[in-house]
Amino acid sequence: MTRPPHILLVEAPYYAHIAAELRRGAERALAVVGATHERIAVPGAFEIPAAIGIVGRASERFDGFVALGCVIRGETTHYDHICAESARGLQDLAVRDGIAIGYGILTVENEAQALARASPDGRDKGGEAVRAVLAIVDLKRRLAGNGG
Repeated sequence: MTRPPHILLVEAPYYAHIAAELRRGAERALAVVGATHERIAVPGAFEIPAAIGIVGRASERFDGFVALGCVIRGETTHYDHICAESARGLQDLAVRDGIAIGYGILTVENEAQALARASPDGRDKGGEAVRAVLAIVDLKRRLAGNGG
């Protein structure tokens, strides 16, 4: 029997109340399938790819990673840079290194949009990111002949 997936939630709690909702949805989705998890926090969305890259290279104990955070548009182009670079960094890790990553970083115009997407009773983007990473973990296991 294959062991349940072990996932690292990498959370940017810059907007703590939004991150908590994303985490709640993610943890609920992990519990549904019996997956185990650990959680670390980084300062913001920009730091999430670096943290996943560092942990992914230093440890083989995680089957996948879920990026959780929120970037809300402000008055400058900072939003555009953070959104693009965090997404690019995660995609680079996934493609180049074959790391299973669920993308749960909200990129929104305002707090109301963020809360609607973060809530497990709403759009449940934290749970959605978990379901995505679990699908990739399953694919990797099937290709490796480790069941699924």
